[in-house]
Amino acid sequence: MTEPTTGRPVGPTTGPPKTGRKALFVVGSGRSGTSALACTLQALGMHVPGPEVPADDSNPKGFGESQWVVDFHERMLRRANVRMGDARPSAWLDTGRLATVEKPREELLGWLREQVESQERELVIKDPRAAWFLGLWRSAAMRLDVRASHAVMLRPPAEVVGSKEIYYSGAKIGPVTRAASWVNLMLHTERATRDTDRAFLSYHQLLDDWTEPVYQLGERFGLEAVRTASAKELRQVHAFIDPSLHRVRTTWADLDVPHHLRELSDATWDALSRLIDPAEDGPALHAELDELRASYIRVYEEAEAIAESSVLAAQARRRKADENAAQQAPEPVTRPGLMARLRNR
Repeated sequence: MTEPTTGRPVGPTTGPPKTGRKALFVVGSGRSGTSALACTLQALGMHVPGPEVPADDSNPKGFGESQWVVDFHERMLRRANVRMGDARPSAWLDTGRLATVEKPREELLGWLREQVESQERELVIKDPRAAWFLGLWRSAAMRLDVRASHAVMLRPPAEVVGSKEIYYSGAKIGPVTRAASWVNLMLHTERATRDTDRAFLSYHQLLDDWTEPVYQLGERFGLEAVRTASAKELRQVHAFIDPSLHRVRTTWADLDVPHHLRELSDATWDALSRLIDPAEDGPALHAELDELRASYIRVYEEAEAIAESSVLAAQARRRKADENAAQQAPEPVTRPGLMARLRNR
């Protein structure tokens, strides 16, 4: 398999916009602290376009997500036959193709234009699904002269998997697939944001002392809402960020995940964590991440080859079920045509 496309737009994606408009994309795996960061930035004065996704038991303090953004991504993923936590490396090709389709490009452009033409000049666009379509978003931002930057949230993979096991239990996906999807998503997110304005943040550091990573984020991307936050806004964030947000502390000892996948996950985590230091974001670490991504593709291809008999058996069962359903379907009732009814009168 050749390496999937990252969906990155051609041409430069950085540089100060003439309009002063900014859009910060908060990305990363679900359950990795993206909501905590988005809600923090919102409390400091950045704008999350409404209506917002309502809070629930999984995130009782809120998601910091625009409902339109979530709905758009869900429709795009269904169209590409890709799940939010898809472990297939080839899924990036499927979503990348949609980035070239005119209708969704124009739909997204129209929505983003409405947001940036309002009085709000610093937007927060947050959704774990957004990683699949970052090229599409950056293309729209470039057309509107909006400076796009990315905040990538990092949380230990075992904690992410454990949290999904609890809060995403309805998906009926096991920890092995969840671990594989974390590696797939995070390595390709890193590749898709490379050579753009980006920052990597630790979820644990955010909870321990949010002021340092958030202030650095504001300085790095020139976020005026962060740099000029009032005392009232600071108090709101202090009330929002508390130890109760760290509800899951799972380790690999709590999860039935193969040793080689744990090792690959940990190596990915170690490499990504080094990107928290901007000085590390260079060719040497990029090459290491490229090799990890290639290693994951090899592991997944091997797993697909081993499981081929199971796939073929499942396909045969599905065909048999379809045949049985067709045989048991009642015969269609035919009605006489108009001329026949007239003759019988």
